[in-house]
Amino acid sequence: MDWKTRRATLDLSCRGRVMGILNVTPDSFSDGSEHAELASALAHAHQMIAEGAELIDIGGESTRPGALPVTLAVEIARTVPVVAALRAGWDGLISIDTSKAGVAAAALAAGADVVNDVSGLRHDPAMMAVCAASGCGVVVMHMLGEPRTMQHSPQYTDVVAEVRGFFAERLAVLTAAGIAPAAVCFDPGIGFGKSLAHNLTLLRQLHTLSVAGRPLLLGVSRKSFLGQVLHTADPAARDAPTVALTAFARQQHVMLHRVHAVEPNVQALRMIEALLDGSARRPINRGPAHAAAE
Repeated sequence: MDWKTRRATLDLSCRGRVMGILNVTPDSFSDGSEHAELASALAHAHQMIAEGAELIDIGGESTRPGALPVTLAVEIARTVPVVAALRAGWDGLISIDTSKAGVAAAALAAGADVVNDVSGLRHDPAMMAVCAASGCGVVVMHMLGEPRTMQHSPQYTDVVAEVRGFFAERLAVLTAAGIAPAAVCFDPGIGFGKSLAHNLTLLRQLHTLSVAGRPLLLGVSRKSFLGQVLHTADPAARDAPTVALTAFARQQHVMLHRVHAVEPNVQALRMIEALLDGSARRPINRGPAHAAAE
């Protein structure tokens, strides 16, 4: 299983990869305002890279339930300087988390490799053309409704079949628009227009969601459904259950994981992979700080 991006094609046959979340927003549910300044954003990105992140996902508009949209100009001003500065000092994969074609185009011009669109490339009619022209990797997420309303009593007849059907429809539409099938990755959109029961059902059935052999990206990090299960309102207290779900999903062949706390999730992947294939194929990149401590 491969995933083609602008910079590199990832071999996802054996080793799971971690995408580190870098929100440069004032209102994201977990880390809003913590990395709104360029210096802080870059420092956090490099910390996640040292902990083993192979992709950094930069977002300038909160998509938490009830979030209000921001303008194109504001989102570009928040994200593009971070993309450009990170690209100047790192050769890894950069993802832009946006549903606006103008933001995607500006970020791609600044050095991004992947467009991660929570609307599944449905919000902005120009998004498919931007992605097709650039040859970038594309993350297509399933969301019922929009962030402001998506958690208002979401309803499905069969959530697994409907999400899988959405993926099949999107792959056909994107391919017809000139996006290479090898560039497409799917995200089931845990927490985006789903109840607790819907989320748990999708997680149990991750192994059934892939369409045409395309990889899945899982984003469960610190989400509110974890708090519902464990009775905690503190997003930071949800890191341990996030790690548990990373390990669980890796056993269902989910190879891409979007998380806040990078190092424990990388460790979980490598441990599960050692159990699955009997060997640790590659040591964890623990960074200079850890090496010095040893």
